[in-house]
Amino acid sequence: MTPDEIVAELRDGMTIGIGGWGSRRKPMALVRAILRSPLRNLTVVSYAGPDVGLLVASGQAKRVVTGFASLDSIALEPHFRRARQAGTVELTELDEGMLHWGLLAAAHRLPFLPIRAGLGSGVLEVNPELRTVRSPYDDGEELVAMPALRLDAALVHMNRADAAGNGQYLGPDPYFDDLFCLAAGRAYVSCERIVPALEGPPQTLLLNRAMVHGVTETPNGAHFTSCVPDYGRDEAFQQRYARAAADPAEWTQFRSRYLDGDEAAYQEAVKE
Repeated sequence: MTPDEIVAELRDGMTIGIGGWGSRRKPMALVRAILRSPLRNLTVVSYAGPDVGLLVASGQAKRVVTGFASLDSIALEPHFRRARQAGTVELTELDEGMLHWGLLAAAHRLPFLPIRAGLGSGVLEVNPELRTVRSPYDDGEELVAMPALRLDAALVHMNRADAAGNGQYLGPDPYFDDLFCLAAGRAYVSCERIVPALEGPPQTLLLNRAMVHGVTETPNGAHFTSCVPDYGRDEAFQQRYARAAADPAEWTQFRSRYLDGDEAAYQEAVKE
């Protein structure tokens, strides 16, 4: 598929999970395709970085479900910060482990999973809809009942994939991309390169075709986030992004230069 064909299968009001972590191996070509689309009122579940920042800035993300929103080397995602300060985006803020457990519960088709994370913290105060359960065994321990985070669609980025949708990561961390795919009604994979056959250690073969409904080849498609070992994070571009996000006039120029065209125009502008 093409990125635009993938986005054409999404609908207003969907809950969309986006893989990667912070400013690392995000499916940015697919995010940019959403920016070009008329999609609205999205709930975005993500270990958030510029994916969430861009969708908040465009007004397409109504709610964000996350444990943080960071650019890694820049501590707080600037568009997310402004939106939260202005109250223009809703937030479900969870412990990172709770987010993991919610995806795991959805992947296993369970209504919830018990977890200790969140107990004794502000998480239960800012999420009054969360409930606790008591162990039925002799310990009688009280635990948070983390509800399943069921997704309508998942978007993830891999280093390599084949045409059937099997996906491979070559960097040091799988993040939770497999759980995003398993938790979703439909899952879409962008990759640096589609290859005839995947090679390498079995543990790098993170996704199998039973998890995936569409695959697209997007060279440099995680830019400006990292996709090691293919490339690292473009720190200079990320700093430009953050500076532009701090000033409405400069952001208008940034958007016109990098985001208003198609993916080919974005990649050409980045080269220049």
